[in-house]
Amino acid sequence: MSWDWLTPSHLMMVGLLLVFAIAHSGLAAVRPVGEHFVGPRLYRIFFALVSLPLAVVLIIYFFNHRYDGVQLWQVQGVPWVQPLVWILSAISFIFLYPATFNLLEIAAIEKPQVHLYETGIIRITRHPQMVGQVIWCVAHTLWIGTSFMVVTSLGLVLHHLFAVWHGDRRWGDRYGEAFEAVKARTSVIPFLAIFQGRQTLKLDEFIRLSYLGVTGFIFLLWWAHPLLLRATAQVGW
Repeated sequence: MSWDWLTPSHLMMVGLLLVFAIAHSGLAAVRPVGEHFVGPRLYRIFFALVSLPLAVVLIIYFFNHRYDGVQLWQVQGVPWVQPLVWILSAISFIFLYPATFNLLEIAAIEKPQVHLYETGIIRITRHPQMVGQVIWCVAHTLWIGTSFMVVTSLGLVLHHLFAVWHGDRRWGDRYGEAFEAVKARTSVIPFLAIFQGRQTLKLDEFIRLSYLGVTGFIFLLWWAHPLLLRATAQVGW
């Protein structure tokens, strides 16, 4: 079997994903200790100063090398594929960014807190960011179809699957029986708790400015997508 498809960019992407996962999940794990010493606001700023640059590096490197390696399939000429990819991508962002509910906390304007709730999208899945990431990876792997894209998607999905376990453990340590009660009424697999009668979907909970903001972001990203590709292409990574 030839390994010619395994370009250095594949290994570089694995390394970047590993560094981001260790930094992001590691800082989340030591958050109680960090907040004890420097306070929630300063710790949130430190978290952002570490995570955001790493995320930007990942995005730029991904854009510039997404067609590296071997082309496993090519479906970009199939008429229904592009609309499907955009629809799946839009759905993925709705799952990926439930944290926009607390923008002032994200910016550390208000005191950042760990929230335990089961409304809105949490009724569908307890880990919406994992679900959103999986949907995004499926859509983009279908569209791009390269070995580099497969490696990237596997790394992202594995990180988010770890985050499911890691997040449940941290919530359990922090909230104890209260989290166990929420866990019993929710599910990791989308809609499973609803189908099993453990949860009820309330559509009125989705009528809020946060979801409108995410929808606006999706349209902005759709418009800016070609600009982002051209901008990242100027970076020599």
